[in-house]
Amino acid sequence: MPAHQPTALNQGPGGTQELLTVPQVMARLQLGRSAVYDLLRTRQLVSITLGRSRRIPTGALTDFIHARLDQEAA
Repeated sequence: MPAHQPTALNQGPGGTQELLTVPQVMARLQLGRSAVYDLLRTRQLVSITLGRSRRIPTGALTDFIHARLDQEAA
């Protein structure tokens, strides 16, 4: 299985991918909590679970935004 290589756009300090909380994603997308959880539930936005917490990789958020832009352009 090929390793996921994050692009410079997706990297935080030190070259590692940053994990965002749901409130951080809410602020970046300017959406409410329910809307973000709907995106996670329908797998339009990818997340990982750490204990009882959801974290969204910055790369997943970037991919989601690019996919939506491509849909709008079509």
